[in-house]
Amino acid sequence: MLATQAISCGVLSLCFLIMFNAERRSSFMKWLCAFLKGPKDGEPNRRRPRVTAGEETTLWEEPVRPKKEDPPRHNNEEMDHALALALADDAKNTKERNHDKGDNNDEELARAIQDSLNMNPCQPYNPYAPSQDRPRGYRVCGGCKHEIGHGHYLSCMEMYWHPQCFRCFSCRHPIRETEFTLLRTDPYHKLCYKELHHPKCDVCLQFIPTNRTSLIEYRAHPFWGQKYCPLHERDRTPRCCSCEKMEPRNTKYMSLGDGRSLCMECLDSAIMDTGECQPLYHSIRDYYEGMNMKLDQQIPMLLVERQALNEAMEGESKVPHHMPETRGLCLSEEQTVTSILRRPRIGANRLLDMRTQPQKLTRRCEVTAILVLFGLPRLLTGSILAHELMHGWLRLKGFRNLKAEVEEGICQVMSYLWLESEILPATSRYGQPSTSYASSSSSSYRPPPSKKGGISHTEKKLGEFFLHQIANDTSSAYGDGFRTAYAAVNKYGLRQTLNHIRLTGGFPV
Repeated sequence: MLATQAISCGVLSLCFLIMFNAERRSSFMKWLCAFLKGPKDGEPNRRRPRVTAGEETTLWEEPVRPKKEDPPRHNNEEMDHALALALADDAKNTKERNHDKGDNNDEELARAIQDSLNMNPCQPYNPYAPSQDRPRGYRVCGGCKHEIGHGHYLSCMEMYWHPQCFRCFSCRHPIRETEFTLLRTDPYHKLCYKELHHPKCDVCLQFIPTNRTSLIEYRAHPFWGQKYCPLHERDRTPRCCSCEKMEPRNTKYMSLGDGRSLCMECLDSAIMDTGECQPLYHSIRDYYEGMNMKLDQQIPMLLVERQALNEAMEGESKVPHHMPETRGLCLSEEQTVTSILRRPRIGANRLLDMRTQPQKLTRRCEVTAILVLFGLPRLLTGSILAHELMHGWLRLKGFRNLKAEVEEGICQVMSYLWLESEILPATSRYGQPSTSYASSSSSSYRPPPSKKGGISHTEKKLGEFFLHQIANDTSSAYGDGFRTAYAAVNKYGLRQTLNHIRLTGGFPV
C-alpha cells in the first residue's frame, strides 16, 4: 500500500509539474477557478475563501471537519490512482483544444481571482458600500464617483480624485495649482471661491479686506443693504443726502453746490425750485382738509438752499435741533430769506445757472412761512411739508408750550400718514388700515396720490425708505416722540389724541 501511495503521489506531482510548465492546461484551470469561486449551491462541505478587513486583505480557507461517513484512509489509494490516470489522459486531450481556446483560460482564471477577492459570504459586493466594508486601499473618485484603480490620483482631507476629474466646481476647469479651496466635497480655484463667497465693497468694488484679527469687517446700510469698507466712512466718500447711499466708484453723484450730493435715482424726481413745489404743497393742504384739519391761513412756502435754511434757524428763538440735518422749518419770526427762483440746469455732475432772490417775510399770524431744502425727491419733500404744516396747524389752533417729544412726535405721525397715502394706500406699515388713524374724526377721507399716473417702482422704494427712517429714528424728540404718538393715534384715533394733547399737553396712554 505504501508503494502504491508513493506511486500515486509521484504521478500527481508529475502531472502538476506538466500542467504548470505548459502554457495552457484547461482542466487544471477549471479546477483552480472552481476552487477560487467557492462551493456552489448545495455543496456546504466544500471550502470557501473569505475576505477579512485588517491591516492587509488576505484570503484564508476555513478548515473542514471530516464527517462520520467519510471513507477510511486506507481506501484513498484507489482514488489517488484514478485521479492520476484521469489527469494524464485529460492532459493528452487538452493539447488538441489549446490552439482554439487561446486566452480563454487565462481570462477565466483572472475573473475567478477577482471574484474571490470581492467575495463576501454575508452580502453581495457593493462598490459604493461604506468605507468600513471596503478593503484597505479602496478609493472612490470625488468627481466621477467611480472607483480609483491603479495609477495616479489626488487626495486631500480623505477625498480622492482622478487627475482629470479634479476640476473647479465653479468654472469647471482643471485645478493645476498647488493651493485650492475645498468647500465640503467641492474643490474650487482660490480666485473662483473668492469671487463667489468673499464679499465685495459696493463703493470701491474691491474685495473687502480683513481686519487685524483676520476677520472680514464691513458696514451695511440697514435698509438698502449696501456693503462697504469701514474706511469709506472716513475718506469723504459722497453720500446721497436723500437716500443715504454711498457713491460707488463707477458712478458720479450730482453736486447740489451747498455740500450736498444727490444720487441719480433721487435726482429723477427731485424738486428744484419754489414754483415746481407749489402743486405738491397744495395737494398736502388738501390732505389736511380731508382729515378735517383745514388750515385757515395761507402760509407762504419757499424752497431754499442749505445756507439760507441754517441762517433762518439761527433767527428762530426756539427750534429743536434734529441730527444729522434739518431739512425743513416752520418760521414764526419775520425774516428775509433767499429762495430758489428758477430751476437750475444740470451740467457735468453739478447744477448750473441757479437763480435766487431774497424775500421779506412779514408776520401776519402765528406762522410766517414754511421753508424746505431744494433738490430733494418729491416724496421726501412732501413728507417734510406735511411735518412742517402740522407745526403750523398746532400754532394756528392754539397749542402752546408743548414738549419737543409731543410736538415733533405728532408732526412725524402726519408726515408718516401722508407717505402712506402716497405709496401704501390700502394698508399701513404695521398692517392696520390707514383710515383707522382718523377714525375718531368726522371723515375717513383718503385722497388720491398727488402724482398723476402713480409712482414708479424706484420712487415707491424711496418712499418705503423714508417710512423706515421715520419709524427707526433714534432721537428722543423725533424717534421716541413718533413711536409714542403713533401708538396713541393707532389706539384712540387722531382727533381724540389731538384733544388729549390740547387738554394735558401729552399723549393718551
